[in-house]
Amino acid sequence: MTTLITKRKQPAPRLWPALILAVLAGCASAPPPPLPEPEPEGEPETGILAAPEQITAPLLPPSQWDQDFTAAGAYLDRFDWMQAEQALAALQPPLDANDRARRDYLLARAAFLRGDLALAGSLLQGIPEAGIAPALRLQRNDLARKIATLAGRWLDSARIGAGQLGQGADDAALQREIWQDLNRLTDTELAAALEQAEQGEWRGWLELALLNATAGSRRELQAGLQRWRGSHFGHPAAARLPGGLEFLAQALQPINKVALLLPLSGRLEPAARAVREGYLAHYFAARARGDAGHEIAIVDTDGFPSAVAAYQHAVAQGADLVIGPLSKEGVAELGQISPRPVPVVALNRIEEMVSQDGSALVQLSLAPEDDAVRIAELAFGQGARRAMVLRPAGARDARLEEVLRQRWQELGGDIVTTASYSSPEAYSDQIKNALNLGASEQRAQTIRSMLATNIEFTARRRQDIDVVFLMAATPAEARSLKPLLAFHYAGTLPVYATSSIYGGLPDPRNRDLNGARLVELPWLLGANPPLRVAIAAGGSGSDDFARLNALGADAWLLQSRFAQLQAGADALIRGNTGLLQLDPGLRMLREPVLATFDGSELTRP
Repeated sequence: MTTLITKRKQPAPRLWPALILAVLAGCASAPPPPLPEPEPEGEPETGILAAPEQITAPLLPPSQWDQDFTAAGAYLDRFDWMQAEQALAALQPPLDANDRARRDYLLARAAFLRGDLALAGSLLQGIPEAGIAPALRLQRNDLARKIATLAGRWLDSARIGAGQLGQGADDAALQREIWQDLNRLTDTELAAALEQAEQGEWRGWLELALLNATAGSRRELQAGLQRWRGSHFGHPAAARLPGGLEFLAQALQPINKVALLLPLSGRLEPAARAVREGYLAHYFAARARGDAGHEIAIVDTDGFPSAVAAYQHAVAQGADLVIGPLSKEGVAELGQISPRPVPVVALNRIEEMVSQDGSALVQLSLAPEDDAVRIAELAFGQGARRAMVLRPAGARDARLEEVLRQRWQELGGDIVTTASYSSPEAYSDQIKNALNLGASEQRAQTIRSMLATNIEFTARRRQDIDVVFLMAATPAEARSLKPLLAFHYAGTLPVYATSSIYGGLPDPRNRDLNGARLVELPWLLGANPPLRVAIAAGGSGSDDFARLNALGADAWLLQSRFAQLQAGADALIRGNTGLLQLDPGLRMLREPVLATFDGSELTRP
């Protein structure tokens, strides 16, 4: 069955897919040239679009200790901070300013790798800005940015990066990282930083980020980008706007018709309805302000023998863009279509590579793998290095642990032990075994036998763990597991968890999760209140499916920002499900935000 929501006026000719998807079909191809930058009054015609002057990265100054410095750097590249510190211990004073700066930079890397954030920061602060070689200043600032980003001090990281532009660093990569850091900040944080900023390039970055975060519509954003460019002639971001905004700034023709492919009469009907309502809330809000004139066809995929058949029906009915299907199986089916006549925003993610012959297939999802990657980054940024993983047994959860393990080890961390459980009855024993409490108890028993007397004894857990990754399948599991950590003498360890530990609703039982840190959708932490209110007021939303409301809202957002995806890996979109970025397989990777349980309440720290 197909339900049609009609547009209010006749749109422009169907040029949109041809303009956008020729590039999206192979994201690695070169983007078109940027729009000409408006010239301020009285400014002569200059080469603002000309190729920028090539800046050669500065070389490290020569030193009699080059061999020791090189050896220490090689050890650090292998995460062997102990050997690196031993290599640096061979340096004999007196050292000149450059040698001291290079030594302290390497010692700061070593301190950061072992989790001593205070020492790393102190060493970096001690490296002077003046009186040392430019290459050493770049090294120091790159490390300071990395530490600040991982620690969640995104404003500091962006400010350091903005000060490095034009000094011999890779400016394209640096601008990308500045833009990512600024987009991790909330609207309130950006506005507060802007109030304190003086005129100059840094203020320009903040104004652009706040415009991107607060513009109510694509039309408003396009107008704001034009004004921003006019008042920031010569800004590093003006020649090519970051995050794919360059493409969004261009006046592309609107689409005529969007088809939503959702299973609205089978077992997935409640989930599909939640996605649909999230999408329609965004659509009707946009239509009310004159920003959405296209038709919507809602196609029940349960009425077709396959996802391909539903897609072909939507195309035959004139759809310019297809959103869906919702199941992994459906996404895999559409991934085999070659060539694909109409672009697709799929609502799930598969591991296999899909055909991008013809129009693109972009995958948007709530994949738990994104949660696993993010908790690894957040924990590492706070100084944790040796982890215990607590998860259900089974192939799915083992795969999720592997994603976490891969990111954790890339950063320099180590998974010390894993406790996997297959039933509630196994919770306590598995945690006890992972913490080596049995060995502690055995030592006490041995001493009792040797002394032939009873002795007071407190079990001692293993001491080589500094963080717990809790990957419980349900909130009920998490509420049982976290108190057991305290019972088994591990209550002081920080706990980082995936969003599966939170049911999406306030619950007094969540006091058992007090102090746990998790990653969650911005939608569930107060983002986009008008849309959430609209869904609730319409009586169509369900708290049980709030995350899927957010997925539907982001499907509309991705549709409206589709032009940005021509930027490939540089594309960055502030979504309701997290910060969205495209990978080479056209999968939208989602960066959720940090939250913590304060008592039973979930809050942003």
